Amino acid sequence: MSSAIIPVVATIIALGVLAQVVAARLQVPSVLFLILAGIVVGPEVLGVVTLKSFGGIETLSGIVGLSVAIIVFEGAFHLKLEKLREAPGAWLRLVTVGAAIALVGTALAVRVLLNADWGVAFLIGSLLVATGPTVITPILNVVPVRDRVGAALETEGVVNDVTAAILAIVVFEVVVDPNRSSDVIVRDFITRLGTGVLIGLIVTGAVWYLLRYVDLSRGNAPQNARLVVLAGALVAYGAADTLYSEAGIAAVATAGVVLGNANLPYEEEIEAFKGDVTLVVLSFVFIGLAALLSFETLLDLGFAGLAVAVVAAAIVRPIAVFASTAGGRYERSERAFMSAVGPRGIIPASVATLFAAELQTIGMNEAANLLVGTVFLTILLTVVVEGGFARHIAQALDVIPMRVIIVGGGTVGRALAERLEDRGENVVIVENREPAVERARNEGYAVHKGDGTDTDELRSAGAENAKILVASTGDDDVNLLVAQLADSKFDVDTIIARANNPDNVDAFEDLGVRTVSSSLATAWGIDNIIERPALSNWMTEIGRSGDVQEVEVTSEDLVGLTIDELDEDLPAGVIIALVGRDGDNRVPDADFTLQEGDHLTFLGRKDAVRNALDWCHAEA
Repeated sequence: MSSAIIPVVATIIALGVLAQVVAARLQVPSVLFLILAGIVVGPEVLGVVTLKSFGGIETLSGIVGLSVAIIVFEGAFHLKLEKLREAPGAWLRLVTVGAAIALVGTALAVRVLLNADWGVAFLIGSLLVATGPTVITPILNVVPVRDRVGAALETEGVVNDVTAAILAIVVFEVVVDPNRSSDVIVRDFITRLGTGVLIGLIVTGAVWYLLRYVDLSRGNAPQNARLVVLAGALVAYGAADTLYSEAGIAAVATAGVVLGNANLPYEEEIEAFKGDVTLVVLSFVFIGLAALLSFETLLDLGFAGLAVAVVAAAIVRPIAVFASTAGGRYERSERAFMSAVGPRGIIPASVATLFAAELQTIGMNEAANLLVGTVFLTILLTVVVEGGFARHIAQALDVIPMRVIIVGGGTVGRALAERLEDRGENVVIVENREPAVERARNEGYAVHKGDGTDTDELRSAGAENAKILVASTGDDDVNLLVAQLADSKFDVDTIIARANNPDNVDAFEDLGVRTVSSSLATAWGIDNIIERPALSNWMTEIGRSGDVQEVEVTSEDLVGLTIDELDEDLPAGVIIALVGRDGDNRVPDADFTLQEGDHLTFLGRKDAVRNALDWCHAEA
């Protein structure tokens, strides 16, 4: 047994790495290739990976359970409070109202189209509530949507993984024992969820104390910190799941959210390590479970099974999303994208496989086949269609923010990219020096390796869809050439060049290039520290705690309002610092009346400024 599983493990890891590389190359979520790889090596095609390879369903369930724990923990760790504030009402309604609509709507479709009894229908419905970070995160990695959209989808995925797993366990027990009372059902759900949350908090406290107050050794403290966090996640899952099945998912989700917002030491190293581990376990989960697919089971469902998957994805999902985001600050196109991108993840697949095995042991073979077939068919349809075409859907709906191209990946380019990305911009650095490319990529930036003075390279980097292009290299000749090339070949709204030699500023501007002098900018910065220290300190925090943003007045609802009237509707913590009109910028009086084309400059807290921008865009 031990020697037989070695080639299986090697095959899965090799295919998983290959799937990640191909997915990154084609800008398609990796789960699509992982599932396809699992089908190919599974018993239906090559027969390399089978249930027997893992030693039976119990062993595979254990492997999948631990893998899912790591995946859920990873997704929850990235749910920062700052990100949640981007969509405070939407994500809460998605995991309550939206989840309820998904549950009832899917169960009704299963009942009507597949003629299943209500117990099995609601069991399938409860599992298909979950989208999950295993499928949402890879999509958002290749589709850089606005922060509020990403925050809502990621939070929904993590929370619904937990609720779907626990809810499915409760419904399953009703299917097995139909005489269970409603009081017992509710108590069982609350007990499992509460147990998971409690154990998650206890383990979180222990991990936090170890990282904060225990010397983890000076030489390799970051490595030990990573191992402590990983061990904490697995201990939380194991302890909670031992007490109540599927309570472990709630435990790792709780631990992930709390630790992710606890300002841990070595947090960047921990995140990078967890990301690498997650890529490996993703391969095991998707390839392993996809290898269990039976084409016969799927075909037995016929068109009715396919109809259930289509109804769940194309009817129930949009109703849930539009109901959950009604009256918010989401544009219609964003709501349509969220409706179209809700692929079901690994929780439904893993739990359905476990349930099917248990149903078969008690003689409910028809229910087992119906459960596995419907769940896997829905996963396949949503992952292949919604995951595979997510980027095309986003582009068709125009929900991807226009790109900012920065030519030059040196210190200036990376510092600018950091600020712009923090404000939600879709930034791509163009750089051809290998060390600079590696450093920028190691710091997490999207980098296109190529010569910024080449039209084809700029086009490949997305210049045709760019709203801003900045030439920030240390060579003035290169910066001037890049700026002129962008102006003549691409329809870029704003082109800015860095002038390293202040003597070149006039020459640049005579050619129509907006220019920033590095030397003069440094002098202005020093002067601000001397003459305006408070303002200088605050300006360094722009994009972190404070922000300054500008928006053009285009909405008829804003035209004709005075500054005093506009102030009444602005969120607390933000002021209108300047109004620009016909090239003239002024600090407005209370009775200043807005006209179309005016530019408002908002100054204040980061979240308040963004809310003000969203409010103005919503009005438009």
